[in-house]
Amino acid sequence: MSERMIDTDGVELCTEPFGDRSDPPVLLIMGTGASMLWWEEGFCRMLAEGGRFVIRYDHRDTGRSVTYELGRPGYTGMDLVGDAVGVLDAYGIPAAHVVGVSAGGAIAQSVALDHADRVLSLVLISTSRAVADDRELPPPTEEFVRFVSTAQVDWSQAASVIEYLVEYSRVLAGGRRLFDETAVRDLVRRDVERAHNFAAVRNHDSLPDGEQSREPLSSIAVPTLVIHGTADPMFPFGHGEALAEEIPAAGLLALEGAGHGVDRADWETIVRAVLEHTAADGRGWSLSP
Repeated sequence: MSERMIDTDGVELCTEPFGDRSDPPVLLIMGTGASMLWWEEGFCRMLAEGGRFVIRYDHRDTGRSVTYELGRPGYTGMDLVGDAVGVLDAYGIPAAHVVGVSAGGAIAQSVALDHADRVLSLVLISTSRAVADDRELPPPTEEFVRFVSTAQVDWSQAASVIEYLVEYSRVLAGGRRLFDETAVRDLVRRDVERAHNFAAVRNHDSLPDGEQSREPLSSIAVPTLVIHGTADPMFPFGHGEALAEEIPAAGLLALEGAGHGVDRADWETIVRAVLEHTAADGRGWSLSP
């Protein structure tokens, strides 16, 4: 299949489907600051070959979706929640299995809280709770904080942006596994070259949150699977544990040595878990040997 531009409430978003439309739908939500390319094509095709109709899409200000004036995005984080629902509307999908990574996991939680009838199940990868409470969670690692506070990048130069994103990806990988710089550099280069305006992604750093859902995570009623790397430097493993504890009957799959995101080394494990979780109504998930 190929990319498809959709219009949702006057907002133009770039989407791409994989698989047979008659199969159970799976909506993939990437984190803010990242286009849909970070749901790599090979990963999407593995899900589709497992009998799922998969949709990935570019957030506003990423990839080939609409871009806004730098520093004046004119939308909030909750508008990104609405965009996810708008993608389902554009494809005529009443409800889908929703898979979110990083901030995309927070968007997925908000969709489940505010549009519960549109969600069949949740898979939350490398993320934290979308609704704050009093529980204290572990902070990012010192290396992560050091990088985001000191890294230099010239957003007017593609080469500088590519180097920055490669090094950021290295930090996010967590340091316990071999970092595949060649593969990451190729992905980053394609992402930068494909974007209408690669500097526009900076708008995500200053988004107002808008109204948060007033419902607690304990009100999420759909089957939920939390997948979290034990070496995640942005959201250390305790974030995943907290999510699994706060969402009723949620399962927790620990990826030993994995950092933040969807590492190619974990594709088979994650795909198998998602397929099992989204089978039938998604209940009774287990990771079979």
